[in-house]
Amino acid sequence: MSKLSFLEFKYHLSERKFLRKPTRMFSLGDGQNSSLLPAYQPNIDEMKQVFDKFDSNKDGKISPDEYKAILRALKKEDTIKDVPNIFKVADLDGDGFIDFNEFVEVQKREGGLKTTDMQCAFRTFDLDGDGKISAEEVFELLKRLGEKCSLQDCRKMVRAVDANGDGVIDMDEFITMMTRTMKLC
Repeated sequence: MSKLSFLEFKYHLSERKFLRKPTRMFSLGDGQNSSLLPAYQPNIDEMKQVFDKFDSNKDGKISPDEYKAILRALKKEDTIKDVPNIFKVADLDGDGFIDFNEFVEVQKREGGLKTTDMQCAFRTFDLDGDGKISAEEVFELLKRLGEKCSLQDCRKMVRAVDANGDGVIDMDEFITMMTRTMKLC
């Protein structure tokens, strides 16, 4: 496992890209003033990786059932009720599916990825809610998503991101990792 995109974390799909010294500018805790913080635009390759994760049958479009399957894997059953509304917004041609062009268009309309999105993604990985992501938490979430990754691989991922050497990923390290390949909007 060597790649990571923010979109994967926005949709909580996997953990992969690393390495850049973190700053403390992103840790807000409560998400207040998030509109004052920067937004980031992922690149098209990252968007395609996320799209492909949703498109489990590889037919070039995301069905409501495929979307719900990802939510179930992430233990986000409470958001399944929102899927019809998500499709109303994202299914621009009204065919009942989200194709890649529609997926990209929705990302553009949202104005990029906000710090609050990254904080939400962080909390998805922080299974015990202690404000840190351990290798075991990464392993558990990736396993739920059907990723083939060993605990040893997850430990390597955490070490690659862990700038302060405490053995876990904190919010600042996470956001630094997520925004490494993105450009500011």
